[in-house]
Amino acid sequence: MVKANQNRRQPSNNRSKPKFDRRNAKPRDIQPQVPVETGDEAEQSEFVFGRHAVAETLKTGSVQTINKLFVQADLSSDAVHQIVQQAQQKKIVVSQVPKSKLDLLSDGGNHQGVMVTIAPYAYASIDDLFAVAAEKDEAPFFLILDNLEDPHNLGSIMRTADAVGVHGIIIPKHRAVGLTSTVAKTSTGAIEHVKVARVTNLAQTINILKERGMWIFGTAMDGQDFRQWDASGATALVIGNEGKGISPGVAKLMDATLTIPMVGHVQSLNASVAAGVLMYQAFSSRQVSS
Repeated sequence: MVKANQNRRQPSNNRSKPKFDRRNAKPRDIQPQVPVETGDEAEQSEFVFGRHAVAETLKTGSVQTINKLFVQADLSSDAVHQIVQQAQQKKIVVSQVPKSKLDLLSDGGNHQGVMVTIAPYAYASIDDLFAVAAEKDEAPFFLILDNLEDPHNLGSIMRTADAVGVHGIIIPKHRAVGLTSTVAKTSTGAIEHVKVARVTNLAQTINILKERGMWIFGTAMDGQDFRQWDASGATALVIGNEGKGISPGVAKLMDATLTIPMVGHVQSLNASVAAGVLMYQAFSSRQVSS
């Protein structure tokens, strides 16, 4: 059984690759804006659009991060009215604009007649992610996204991560998608609940996570069947790039690898789909453990 054991082993400078069954492993030590307008200044802001995403942003965001709500001038549905009321209760400026303006700002996206402008999303630190787990009194469970490029994949992954209780996501600063309005829209509000840390060097960060008590799992064609994975301990799951998978420098740092058996003609899954399958296996094993 692939296992992130609840028993933690002490850090070591001479780490040998752990055996597949970790039940007898020794423990690792776990450590616990500016106003914007629709003109040139709008380029300095992020946009969240779509009724569900906007409502969630208004519910969880603060007046310091949310600047203005744009509403399509000719809309008067109950859903839009409730969104306007949310904004007014927080004393957020509401501006009626023509549909063409929302089409332009959303780059033709499905804005459903509402949009908010917000300050660029703030990233968390690795310590922040550990703090989330500590606050819930749970063994840390992180996702590490190795140079993911598609904002829709990141948004979908964030949505599932929120559903299964992931404590945080780690992404690289360079050659990878960051937190954008497209990510926010695709996440349907999960971006407000899942902390994301952005780091300069993923390999270095993984080594730090190991020193702080985490087991690192990745995907590989010759890995062990994911259905036998027990992620009940301090666990980080690495999801690779959409086309290239996990980079060689990161792959060699895996404690163990997992594979998703497939019997169809297409022998690969979209990154967000694969991440979702693995996250739910981790969620299941952690629920049984707790």
